[in-house]
Amino acid sequence: MTTDAATALADATLLLRPDDDVAVATRDLQSGTVLLLDDGAPLTVTQSVPRGHKLAVRPVDAGAPVHKYGQSIGRATVPIAVGDHVHTHNLGMADVDQDYEFGTARVVPPAPEGPRPTFQGYRRADGRVGTRNYVAILTSVNCSASSAKLIADQFRGPVLDAFPNVDGVVALTHTSGCGMVPTSEGGQMLLRTLRGYATHPNVAGLLVLGLGCEMLQVDQVLGGVEIPSDTLVQQLTIQESGGIRRTVRAGVEAIQAMLPQLDARRREECDVSELVLGLNCGGSDGYSGITANPALGWASDRLVAWGARSVLAETPEVFGAEHLLTRRAVSPEVGQRLLDRIDWWRAYAEQGGGSLDNNPSPGNKAGGLTTILEKSLGAVAKGGTAELAAVYQYAEPISEPGFGFMDTPGYDPVSVTGLVAGGSNVVVFTTGRGSVLGCKPTPSIKVATNTQMYLRMAEDMDLNAGRIVDGTATLEQVGQEILDKILRVASGETTVSEELDLGQDEFIPWQLGTVT
Repeated sequence: MTTDAATALADATLLLRPDDDVAVATRDLQSGTVLLLDDGAPLTVTQSVPRGHKLAVRPVDAGAPVHKYGQSIGRATVPIAVGDHVHTHNLGMADVDQDYEFGTARVVPPAPEGPRPTFQGYRRADGRVGTRNYVAILTSVNCSASSAKLIADQFRGPVLDAFPNVDGVVALTHTSGCGMVPTSEGGQMLLRTLRGYATHPNVAGLLVLGLGCEMLQVDQVLGGVEIPSDTLVQQLTIQESGGIRRTVRAGVEAIQAMLPQLDARRREECDVSELVLGLNCGGSDGYSGITANPALGWASDRLVAWGARSVLAETPEVFGAEHLLTRRAVSPEVGQRLLDRIDWWRAYAEQGGGSLDNNPSPGNKAGGLTTILEKSLGAVAKGGTAELAAVYQYAEPISEPGFGFMDTPGYDPVSVTGLVAGGSNVVVFTTGRGSVLGCKPTPSIKVATNTQMYLRMAEDMDLNAGRIVDGTATLEQVGQEILDKILRVASGETTVSEELDLGQDEFIPWQLGTVT
């Protein structure tokens, strides 16, 4: 190929920072392709580089750091030449010894001009606002899970057509509740999760179902927590009710009695500050940190500017980028709380015979991500630029206005379960490889990072942020689309996940500790 026929580097790749060592391919680049640098000099692709993967634009010595986003994403394991494909064969994890600063990059996003947005929500007795109107069957123990599902199954299909303002009956089951010590760390985490769902503003009717002899009793779930006075609550235990069949009949009757009252409730205009946004991602790729994540961060900043709450999660997937968050902390105490969770995770991973750098997953690597440092730098973009106001334990109530962080695993359903338990009434989930997540009783909006996946899985996606790379939309335009979608969904517009009736089986509390 002659340089006359060559393509400009900027037309085939994205160089995210001027001093980066790598650029991200926006199309498949075959070995031998010639790209022209800004000064007209040719760059020859020496190894085929798939779309979304990294192309070396500067030579890097073995052992030297490789930079993307203006940050180190690892070290070269062999010398890297200009034009090389940079991935697992020549890029490895680097030691993470960050120089942490607290509060040196605090940003308070200014409120946008114009009228404050509102949405149509369900105002609850405790003052919080729901975006949905669900009946939840909450199980204290796995032994009551099958019975809960049997009850919920009686309300599938046209049976709820007579109650159009009730979004559904969902069985929230799990694998624990017994064979554990309720006062242990794991026991308290499960109890916190169950209570978070019991008091959630999207839950207007509640049936708590147990077996009767378990370690974690129904009374413990309902005790010690203030359930909104307008939440209709019933409780049953299988042993006292006379077995599964009688329990199912009693549960169905209890919910049938709730439905007319719940259906009489109506949405009302609510201020944007009542939104609690959960930020999550899964199946990330090389475009995640370029398209969907920063566009979601743009939307998050605007919600925070209006006084809403927006919470990032997945502690193992901010590892290596936590220094960017501590710089945004409102106080050294908040920043240190994040670092304490990172330290906990290091010890937790070592106890299991692993380490925090055993990420990304095979799917992430196929999409162009090589190290956890690279993945984390893209993941934190979901949190925009706003100052970090709070750090929460798993499933802890999200109480502080502004941008926060919740300690969760990176496993999508476990992480989102924690965010919903904390009070998230809308979740936005970005994905590059394709995700089928739902998270009842909270609606989840799925945003594709690239157009190819969006077209392949269009029936599972709500928005396409890949247009940013395609050049057909700007980051701000997609951010505004995400923000508008959040407000419409909060007002009742259904998401793709809801159309597919997803979200019951994705209730998976984080399970810790010894099972006896």
